[in-house]
Amino acid sequence: MTNNTSIPDPETIRVALEEARNSEDGRIDPRMTSILELAIGEVWRKVQAEPDTYILTRDEFALFNYFLDRFRGPVAQRAVERYWNSCNDHRSENDCRR
Repeated sequence: MTNNTSIPDPETIRVALEEARNSEDGRIDPRMTSILELAIGEVWRKVQAEPDTYILTRDEFALFNYFLDRFRGPVAQRAVERYWNSCNDHRSENDCRR
């Protein structure tokens, strides 16, 4: 199955996520919602493809965290745990996986 919808670039996703987080009334521009939905769908596909090994990047984690209520199962919990473990492993670099 081919997906004709391309995943937005990371900067576009960051801007959409920032706009969504800063929405005081909870209303988000439908274009931003579409960008975030495409992006979280791709992140979740990656996690599901490697449910025991995939480590989220910092940007993927930020997006995943925004949608956390949607992902409550053990696969999601382990993905979050792997992210934080990766951060702890790279403390000296003062940054998690980019």
